[in-house]
Amino acid sequence: MNTIPPLDLARQYQALQDDINAAVLAVLASSQYIGGPVVAQFEQAFADYTQTPFCISCNSGTDALYLALRAFDIGPGDEVITSPFTFIATAEVISMAGATPVFVDIAPETFNLDAEQLEAAITPRTRAIMPVHLFGQTADMTRVMAIAQAHTLPVIEDCAQATGAIWQNPTGQTQKVGSIGDIGCFSFYPSKNLGGYGDGGAITTHSATLAEKMRIVRDHGRRSGYIHEAIGMNSRLDAIQAAILSVKLRHLDQWNLQRKAIAARYAQLLGNIPGITIPQAFQDSVWNQYTIRVNHEGDLHYLGRSRDRILNSAADVALNASAIEPPAPRRDQVRTALGEQGIQSMVYYPLPLHLQPVYAHLGYEIGQLPIADKAALEVLSLPMFPELTVAEQEQVRDGLKDVLLRC
Repeated sequence: MNTIPPLDLARQYQALQDDINAAVLAVLASSQYIGGPVVAQFEQAFADYTQTPFCISCNSGTDALYLALRAFDIGPGDEVITSPFTFIATAEVISMAGATPVFVDIAPETFNLDAEQLEAAITPRTRAIMPVHLFGQTADMTRVMAIAQAHTLPVIEDCAQATGAIWQNPTGQTQKVGSIGDIGCFSFYPSKNLGGYGDGGAITTHSATLAEKMRIVRDHGRRSGYIHEAIGMNSRLDAIQAAILSVKLRHLDQWNLQRKAIAARYAQLLGNIPGITIPQAFQDSVWNQYTIRVNHEGDLHYLGRSRDRILNSAADVALNASAIEPPAPRRDQVRTALGEQGIQSMVYYPLPLHLQPVYAHLGYEIGQLPIADKAALEVLSLPMFPELTVAEQEQVRDGLKDVLLRC
């Protein structure tokens, strides 16, 4: 039985081994491990790639989001609107800045923030909108930008999972993600479409003023030397990571094309299988994940039990438990059975942010954001990486067919 991982970074490295090794060894020989020409060259190349004049590299995608909030002086008393269906970092940085995340439900077709519900969430305390381009698919940036401009609000794009994706507005104009809003924030975590061999991130912007402000904050609040203008942080991209990313950036468009071909093949292979819903690309998705939905017919209370187990002790939960434990979603059974056949999959994200224990104080209830809640019970990300073979995809299809008959 062939084991299919959700992501295989070894295959990618083997194809680029000579170029990556040479780039890393050149950095080691230079003795310039922090900053220097290798980092500057990558920043320029990435700015060119994203069609923006300024790129500020940093230590991670999380830091990129935090630096963006700092650029707009967002802090206590402020609100930032974002999606509840994403990695915790998106909301975490809002809280780190002292502001409050405000969650708007997602569109069922894309898993991205539902722009039609966005305007109703704006209050006098709203200071920014932070859409997420989830799983490689762009949020509805035409609508998001129109609402933001009507309310004079900056837009911070979370591009962590969508490097290279393109948005086309109704007039036919196209823009890369990270160049549409005021600031774009990228992650180079190894699993991303453009991933390093460790943590890394970058920020893109059209504003020289915002770029300079973020450069200062990322390096201890200084322009140089020992004169500090602001309370900053240490968030610099290592030269070794910049060298690796420079090599990989040259291949990114080809990898994204391969991801699109794999997604199209999945659609052909899985489109007629009952019990699942396959994803649709409404714009130029670069398919960081290929996420199906395993139809869930039960109620949403399993999510509440998941949160209660963390918020309360096991004894408290047992004392207050209802007579019947809500069943686990069918998705979990399917994932386990696929794993037994060597097909590894992932669940992003089993508990949406508005129901996370850390945000219990915000008062969100189960069913308040019903699309995100239901997605959390249904989503299953299948193997997706540029080197995935036709035979492996056919094995995924056959496994799914078999498993869905039994689960």
